[in-house]
Amino acid sequence: MTSLSQGQVTPQRRLPAPTAVVELLKPITWFAPMWALGCGVVSSGVPVVERWPLILMAILLAGPLVCGTSQAVNDWFDRHVDAINEPDRPIPSGRVPGRWGLYIAIIWSAVAAAVGATLGPWVFGAALIGLALAWAYSAPPFRLKKNGWWGNAAVAACYEGLPWFTGAAVMTAIVPDGRIVALAALYSVGAHGIMVLNDFKAVDGDTQMGVRSLPVQLGVKVAARLACVVMALPQLVVVGLLIAWDRPIHAAIVSGLVVVQLGLMTRLVRDPKGRAAWYNATGTTLYVLGMLASAFAVRGLFTGGA
Repeated sequence: MTSLSQGQVTPQRRLPAPTAVVELLKPITWFAPMWALGCGVVSSGVPVVERWPLILMAILLAGPLVCGTSQAVNDWFDRHVDAINEPDRPIPSGRVPGRWGLYIAIIWSAVAAAVGATLGPWVFGAALIGLALAWAYSAPPFRLKKNGWWGNAAVAACYEGLPWFTGAAVMTAIVPDGRIVALAALYSVGAHGIMVLNDFKAVDGDTQMGVRSLPVQLGVKVAARLACVVMALPQLVVVGLLIAWDRPIHAAIVSGLVVVQLGLMTRLVRDPKGRAAWYNATGTTLYVLGMLASAFAVRGLFTGGA
């Protein structure tokens, strides 16, 4: 029983509130992997109309299930810290009571694996890797999030590379073409830099809690420059590949997007902590548009389009 300030008594929850479960799964985070999955679908060259039921299942897998699992796992293993810093979060607030945060993470993992299994062996394998990284990121003994090199790599793979691979594999029902895999891998590497941007807002807290994010390890200025290099270089490699694949128009589009990003990066490095959110809304948007342009470039290789 919980006593209220007015002396009233209200029973503790035994089951999580539905709205709290949705909040625990953080739908706002689902966009990135679903976008990458869409790029995989486009890059496959297979007409969407032929496989749209499978595409819907793949979207469910990449966003609400695998990404949602990662959010539930993270909140469960961070519940003690959240009780101090964010007591209104679903678990510390009691809206997701007892061990339900852990149960939801386990149930969601099982559902994600089951859905992945229905979409073929390549998708199933990608789903299992994504789930393994989701747990390793937050759960002991790995706790990849404690080190920015490993934690950011895990998130980047789950948000970009694996969903892109999944989208293509759903459409082709076989292992995707090597050019598709190359794009997925390159944009996944670039996303490592994007993940660094999210660390600037928590430098002081990370320092106190012993979280070795890259801004903590390298300093804010050096980490910002590194993030910019890591974001830009893979895109330049993509431009080179598009030229080699005789896709000059798409190469020009991606080049233009990179040039604008480089201009924005010069402002970012002057004040990384103050402008990280601004860059996420501007430069990162251009980054993901380049992903889509690259996906259409590869699609044209398979369909004979421009």
